[in-house]
Amino acid sequence: MDIFERMREGELIRLDDPDYPKVYAAIMRAFKITGELNSSYHTPDETRVVLSELIGEKIDESTTVMLPFYTDFGQFTRFGKNVFVNFGCGFMDRGGITIEDNVLIGPRVNLITENHSENPQLRQNVYSKPIVIKRYAWIGAGATILPGVTVGENAIVAAGAVVSKDVPPNTIVGGVPAKVIREIEC
Repeated sequence: MDIFERMREGELIRLDDPDYPKVYAAIMRAFKITGELNSSYHTPDETRVVLSELIGEKIDESTTVMLPFYTDFGQFTRFGKNVFVNFGCGFMDRGGITIEDNVLIGPRVNLITENHSENPQLRQNVYSKPIVIKRYAWIGAGATILPGVTVGENAIVAAGAVVSKDVPPNTIVGGVPAKVIREIEC
């Protein structure tokens, strides 16, 4: 199985893996593209074109990603329609990030699909789990979504929350670690 498939499957990817140079090359490509993107002004259309090149599929014209934008990989992020990503967000997407339609993401949000082993001998290696943000969700400023989390449809993640468990649909979560505050009346 290809190292990228193994990465998406959540396998621990060791730095001494014979295929790790492919991952490293992809990381350097993402840093180059985002570095160039973040170093000068780009219109929303220009930003979509460059990010589409990075992720390998066209981003719909209804989606807006504000700069600066950071990613350590970039190839496993998928944006729905009418998505708004505010400035300063970081997407670590080696496990896959799916952002469905009509999602709002506040400034300085971090979506982190990667983690390290508790075992000190393996800690420099990385394993990944996907993040899914369902339709009409709103992620507040400075929130962090950790590996393996699904944020349910219509849910709100409060500013500054650290989300380590799935967020039920139609709820507001907040805190560190995030807990359900209340249900949303739709």
